[in-house]
Amino acid sequence: MSIQSIAHVEYHSADADATAAGLCADYGFTAVPPEPEQLAAAESAHARTVLVRQGSIKFLLRSATDPAHPVARYAARHGEGVAALALSCPDPQAALDRAERHGARVLDRAGGLVAGFGDTALRFVPEAPAAAEPDGSAGLLDALDHAAICLPAGQLADAVRFCEAALGMHRIFGEYIEVGEQAMDSSVVQSASGEVTFTLIEPDTSRRAGQIDTFLADHDGAGVQHLAFRTGDIATAVRGARERGVAFLTTPGTYYDALAERLGATAIPVDTLRELDVLVDQDHGGQLFQIFARSTHPRRTYFVELIERQGAGTFGTANIKALYEAVERQRAAASV
Repeated sequence: MSIQSIAHVEYHSADADATAAGLCADYGFTAVPPEPEQLAAAESAHARTVLVRQGSIKFLLRSATDPAHPVARYAARHGEGVAALALSCPDPQAALDRAERHGARVLDRAGGLVAGFGDTALRFVPEAPAAAEPDGSAGLLDALDHAAICLPAGQLADAVRFCEAALGMHRIFGEYIEVGEQAMDSSVVQSASGEVTFTLIEPDTSRRAGQIDTFLADHDGAGVQHLAFRTGDIATAVRGARERGVAFLTTPGTYYDALAERLGATAIPVDTLRELDVLVDQDHGGQLFQIFARSTHPRRTYFVELIERQGAGTFGTANIKALYEAVERQRAAASV
């Protein structure tokens, strides 16, 4: 039942067409016809499903005008967001059975849907056959690198155990992060294939309330805080997104002043990183480069990351802290 990849992201919003147009305009996604099995079972005159893709990244965008529709209820509670992550596997039924044996609550047996993290569910789907990319789907973004999931305090250890026992994933990284007077704990779990990665985060409630607490309050519970799109050329991707109007979080110049001492030579010149506000770190395998877009979500509870990996397989510890420092600066500026 080994999980192979994230087949698609199911994103619920108030207007699926507008959300799709935003992904196409900002990041170069292309709208393609949904497969019959991807259409919501409750598809009707009151519901709308749109599929956009780029590389292997697929967003199944849904909205509903009937307030009683499950999609509309999700959007009303959470202000839109990732409602499900579809996990491809050789035998979806076996995957669902294993998850259920290890405590997963089945939401829709026929649809392969189980409860995951808060209202973000997990859907087991068959692996798609290899096929040529549709016209216009190739671009600068290649795949979904990871999903970052915020959890209420005290739930991190149980979430890791759930991912290990129910999903067959394993913990590859963990870090306790302090930003000023606030702090959070994190663990990274990954599938055996290496293509499904969840960064799980919970706040330390013994410290001052911070951005994870704010997310949990504004999102009304656990959920996906950001998705990371992997690219083979982050400099070109960032420049292209900026030209399309995407705004990214900025990084203090002192970060780049210390890079040579901290890392030595970088695969992308430091001047380019400084110009683009791209972060860099490394592990035993190589270097990784990351940047985070400013949230345009009405509640600021979801944003996008771009990441390029040049050999690195995990997450640089300095970058995780740098991310939360950057988000904290944005949160502080928004409150002025």
